[in-house]
Amino acid sequence: MDPRDHAVELFHRVAASVPAYDAFLRSHGVTASQVRTFDDFTRLPLTTKDTYTRRYPLPELCRDGVVGDMIAVSSGSTGTPSFWPRSASDELVIAERFEEVFRDSFRAAERRTLAVVCFALGTWVGGLFTLACCRHLAARGYPITSVAPGSDKREILRVIPELAPHFDQVVLLGYPPFLKDVIDAGTAQGLPWADYSIKLVTAGEVFSEQWRTLVAERAGMTDPALDTASLYGTADAGVLGNETPLSIRIRRFLAENPEIARELFGESRLPTLVQYDPRVRFFEEHEGTLLFSGDNGIPLVRYHIADEGGLIPHDRMLAFLAEHGFRPTGQGPELPFAYVFGRSHFTVSYYGANVYPENVSVGLEQPEVSALVTGKFVLEVAEDDRRDRQLTVTVELAPGVRGSEEAARSVGESILTQLLRLNSEFAAYVPAARRLPLIRLREAGDPEYFPPGAKHRYTRG
Repeated sequence: MDPRDHAVELFHRVAASVPAYDAFLRSHGVTASQVRTFDDFTRLPLTTKDTYTRRYPLPELCRDGVVGDMIAVSSGSTGTPSFWPRSASDELVIAERFEEVFRDSFRAAERRTLAVVCFALGTWVGGLFTLACCRHLAARGYPITSVAPGSDKREILRVIPELAPHFDQVVLLGYPPFLKDVIDAGTAQGLPWADYSIKLVTAGEVFSEQWRTLVAERAGMTDPALDTASLYGTADAGVLGNETPLSIRIRRFLAENPEIARELFGESRLPTLVQYDPRVRFFEEHEGTLLFSGDNGIPLVRYHIADEGGLIPHDRMLAFLAEHGFRPTGQGPELPFAYVFGRSHFTVSYYGANVYPENVSVGLEQPEVSALVTGKFVLEVAEDDRRDRQLTVTVELAPGVRGSEEAARSVGESILTQLLRLNSEFAAYVPAARRLPLIRLREAGDPEYFPPGAKHRYTRG
């Protein structure tokens, strides 16, 4: 079935079985029977948390008004927590995205694999969802054994050296900065990461290719395109898309060629680049942001998640790259690409230029400063004593590293070099005398800026 026809079919199924969506349509004067074509579908009103999921009682948002057998809670990083019911059938669909990564990248069908779930456990969506999907893969015959220490770094570093020797490879699943913390802490304890054939599955944040290279080197990986994968997901609907070796090789080429990346994406920052199955999660572009439709514990139609990004068909992507002299090696799934910048309120404005955390991250991942810092920082624009606005970056030092004027100067110069290279708006708008950021170095785990265990935010108001 054409994915567009599948989206229309999903609409009718949801309109007939979900009380809240039927009421939502009636409130907008929409009669479901009049929606016959994909063009009709594209004129349907958008759903959002404010206009839909927070407006109706939880049971009415579910199929036949019945809440699923499990409820996850979103992180609340952009507002109050939300509740997302789901059932085992919802997890089975999402497990296919995990299967694509474990099968095609990690060759887990032929390797005994230890999956270490490092997302937070409890009501929050990441940990238990990931654990469930890994167990679904084991039920399908993959030799995968899961252990779930969650975000307890000491427990992670306790179980890995005990269990890893019994397996051919170890997959760490968690948020990017936390996994880097785990690898660095393990190195400090003498863990032989290279002996464990480490793989990484990340989610929740955009990271740079310099970050991927740095972490791959520290973990003893041989090919970052095959040893790592990022998932694009939400608490609302699970995993929407995933990196593939093809998308990673493309992204690494674009990271080395920012002008080509800017031509493709229209931005100075490098987005997450994933492939997705439009029959399972149907994406649309809307004014520079993404919509999706999918059948979940709470079925969603034309749901606006406010992530900035866009879509590129598979053939168009390869043709564009060929025009610029790049033909990625290896075969990948012939699925469309989605690129995701994240949400615009995670930027700061400085002299009219949008400064993105992604630009700053690259500066902290350069060889001359990466050993001094953890990679976590807080970006803000503050007023100095003269009421002049100053781009300020508060940076977390690596454990055991003491701050100094020399270290702060090196960090600031590295960040500035990458801002000027990657962000043409910054270079054009910000006066030369005001470009060098003010660097404030804080010890690892600083309770004000870098409290342990909390989901980190990279910008402040």
